[in-house]
Amino acid sequence: MEATTKDFVKLHFIVFLWGFTAILGNEMTIPATDVVMYRTALAAIILAGFMYVKAKSFHLDKEYVTPMILTGLVIALHWFLFFESARVSNVSVSLAGMATTTFWTSLIEPAFNKRRIRLFEVIMGLVVISGLYVIFRFEFNNALGLTLAVTSAFMSALFSVLNAKYTKVLSQYTITLYEMAAAAIGIALFIPVYKHFFLGEAVTYALPNLRDWGLLLILSGACTVYAFSSSVELMKRITAYVINLTVNLEPVYGIILAVLIYGENEKMGNGFYYGTLIILLAVLSYPVIKRWQRKAFERKSKLAV
Repeated sequence: MEATTKDFVKLHFIVFLWGFTAILGNEMTIPATDVVMYRTALAAIILAGFMYVKAKSFHLDKEYVTPMILTGLVIALHWFLFFESARVSNVSVSLAGMATTTFWTSLIEPAFNKRRIRLFEVIMGLVVISGLYVIFRFEFNNALGLTLAVTSAFMSALFSVLNAKYTKVLSQYTITLYEMAAAAIGIALFIPVYKHFFLGEAVTYALPNLRDWGLLLILSGACTVYAFSSSVELMKRITAYVINLTVNLEPVYGIILAVLIYGENEKMGNGFYYGTLIILLAVLSYPVIKRWQRKAFERKSKLAV
């Protein structure tokens, strides 16, 4: 099935929601690990309720149980690193690091789909990396946050490619439900280990306050259940690479929102914005190159006939 204009508008709206997630996570009083636990648990509960009301099937064949669990764990790690990055640096740095998702996807997708690596996709990814280098060079005091964000981007690329494969045989609701449930259980088991061995803290689960619960409901309902399941559904018509390339606009939406909300605390040096501009140019040039390639192929086909 070919993607429509409506599909791409929907994709950009989803990316806008994802750009807002870093701000929501940053606004909560509980640790990043606990944010992920509550987010995924609430998302699983909300989606299960929706599926029950709409009489959607909860059945999952045994052969997909392990893949759903493993992918859910990758998602949990991705979100933990993402929120933690925003807290050790700031929202802008975290979102900029996420722009490397394209580069990782250009390497991961061919390996999973058993196709040759497309040179121009790798080049686009390298352009994104060069933009990241410019940011890193001028914002070295945010190195830890940027490293966490880049690692999070790798995890994002990995689960996007995996889910693109599963959409061919499973519904977006089934995929989202079981992955969110696996992520919630996985992070709940991880929290005691992380807090005891890495932070040297008491092994406790943080209890959200009333404001946190409100933010968690927005994060779980709009930014997770709707956005995640919709993005999975779009993978039936749009490749994981194109989706992740569009996700590179997440820093733009997120940084604009962060500056509007946090003001001076989110304003960065010129190097940060130069690097972000390089990343944007890579994102915007991709559809132009694809269109040029398609027209060149069509001309070549006509000449062959």
